[in-house]
Amino acid sequence: MMRGQMMRGRPMGPMRGGMRGGGNMMPFKQGSPFKPFIPHLPFDLVQCETAFPRAKPPQDDKAFSDSLLKRAQELAPTPQEQTAVLNLVTKINTVLDNLVVAPGSFESAQLEEVRQVGSFKKGTMMAGHNVADIVVILKTLPTVEAVQALANKVIEELRISDPREVLSMLTNESGFEISSSEATVKALVTTIPPNLKKLDSDLHLDGKIMQGHLAAVRHSRWFEENAFHSGIKVLIRLIRDLRNRFEGFEPLTPWIIDLIAHYSILNNPSRQPLLIHIAFRRFLQLLAAGFFIPGSAGIVDPCEQGNVRIHTVMTLEQQDQVCCCAQTLLRVLSHGGYREILGLQGNPRIATEMSVWEGVVVTPSDKAYEKIEREEEEGDEEPEGETMETQDN
Repeated sequence: MMRGQMMRGRPMGPMRGGMRGGGNMMPFKQGSPFKPFIPHLPFDLVQCETAFPRAKPPQDDKAFSDSLLKRAQELAPTPQEQTAVLNLVTKINTVLDNLVVAPGSFESAQLEEVRQVGSFKKGTMMAGHNVADIVVILKTLPTVEAVQALANKVIEELRISDPREVLSMLTNESGFEISSSEATVKALVTTIPPNLKKLDSDLHLDGKIMQGHLAAVRHSRWFEENAFHSGIKVLIRLIRDLRNRFEGFEPLTPWIIDLIAHYSILNNPSRQPLLIHIAFRRFLQLLAAGFFIPGSAGIVDPCEQGNVRIHTVMTLEQQDQVCCCAQTLLRVLSHGGYREILGLQGNPRIATEMSVWEGVVVTPSDKAYEKIEREEEEGDEEPEGETMETQDN
């Protein structure tokens, strides 16, 4: 995470996404060691639509809306896929729950809790990606040997309950995964928070990975309580599909996608869910206006303390990359290229190559930031360039 870190770089052009409210910082006493951080909100038409009355009636977006729903249906898993994943999750969950309540002779590890997380739990699983995630929280320290023993125990119990089913098991740095011919369940192993300070990198699983697994539990709980609207889940699938097809959106993590989809649908003056075609356009407008660049208020992570802004997990180059891609796709969308954006037809390289739409040329946005590479040498002066800070004070 970039929070609290400094990166040195040189802007290649004007800062993307002009910030509403001006860019002047609050005055501070000379010699003060800290510069106050004042986040700004990029322009968002949905939040201030009453101040910008339309000059003409809105255009008919029925074709765009129908295409979005069509693409969403293509991205949704089939009932057979969901059933296959559910069956395997249920079997593995049953074995792990039994180990929590009555471990019996199994002494290699003590289980505290088992929680379903990830896209299957949230109802945002993609077609063709039949994978579910389960977080296994241990009371004991998660040694490599303990994880291996737990994996062996689970696969052994599964084979006893159904000897005819062909299953495979594989351990990894996150825990272990068990696969059938139609689905896979990843068991993400972690430990109770007090144990995180006792970890030894030579003996136990990586501490940062296990902290991520605990965060996944918090994310799943928040999503279940706040993002149950079906439109949010549809938009999440559409954004994930964009991320898979356009390199510029690769830095967007699953958690960032969940939160930006929730924001795009529900964060508006009426507090009523927006229609999917309006929310999809708003998603691109927000990113294009600089919603995820330094200085932007962005979205504060609801599952972390200390006002952590979710876009600070991305490097400055990645933040610029996301903004640049959104600007290009938004221009294409404005000229009717929604079928190409959704992957229903046309050129998949519209975000990186020049394209023409009814005589209008759309050129991909240029980078606005370039990192300065320098060698750390004792006694050297710092090179010229602007220091860009992503810390939220």
